[in-house]
Amino acid sequence: MATDLQDLFAFLAVVQAGGFREGARISGASASSLSEAVRRLETRLGVRLLNRTTRSVLPTEAGARLAERLVPALGEVEAALDVVNSFRDRPTGTLRLNVPASVARLVLPSIITPFLKTYPEIRLEVIVEDSFVDMLAAGCDAGIRYDERLEQDMIAVPIGPRFQRFATAASPEYLSARGRPEHPRDLLNHACLRGQFASGAIPTWEFERDGEIVRIDPSGPLMVRLGAAVDLKIEAAVGGLGVIHLFEEWLRPHLDSGALEPVLEPWWQSFTGPFLYYSGRRHLPAPLRAFVDFIRER
Repeated sequence: MATDLQDLFAFLAVVQAGGFREGARISGASASSLSEAVRRLETRLGVRLLNRTTRSVLPTEAGARLAERLVPALGEVEAALDVVNSFRDRPTGTLRLNVPASVARLVLPSIITPFLKTYPEIRLEVIVEDSFVDMLAAGCDAGIRYDERLEQDMIAVPIGPRFQRFATAASPEYLSARGRPEHPRDLLNHACLRGQFASGAIPTWEFERDGEIVRIDPSGPLMVRLGAAVDLKIEAAVGGLGVIHLFEEWLRPHLDSGALEPVLEPWWQSFTGPFLYYSGRRHLPAPLRAFVDFIRER
């Protein structure tokens, strides 16, 4: 049974994106062309692959099984075609990176522009997710995570600053009204602005000094989803709503301007910077190879 490879790619794009509109945005095709491709594939196979409602597009059992087998199979097809890239003067193609919001905000800005200027024929797609993901199943070539969140059996390359810190701060207005904490446990009596992962997990605040580690779970008037809503938490801290605990680089402009004042600075915990990670078990696509080499040279 002859099946157009492009229809298979279209079906997989819709499944991985969770819908035709998002699949179109990621793949560069139109939503209508993806819909028509899936319809052709379902007609050819004689089985429904997707359940479509006004709110969601989900694979049927048959569709899920097909997508599971297509991920490695079509990956090999793309890898075979990518071999031609080695004969070009400059690599071309799409590079898909899966990164947390902190990396998108603090690490990639200084890297993306010089990289894409060096390789103008490469198209970069950045998918921002703070939760644990199967990078390959999500259709990405590589991911960026911190060491405690790296997937196993992956090659990891340092990217960005090698050491970072979490900073704790509050506005002068707040500290004048509520006092300045002298020990991390004092924060249990303060209004603290918290963050939550997409999974629902709420990370504790961790501090370290002279080998002593203190973890606390304070409460406060505001909880935001980590990622895009972090700026809302920062503005709340600047406005005097409470104490914030976040990447130092994220808070640095407000610390430098005086809008926020550092607290408990001797307890600020440092940690290893992020890593670019990718599978070493398959052919490295030319755009990813170029990115890895670019990062290593920097």
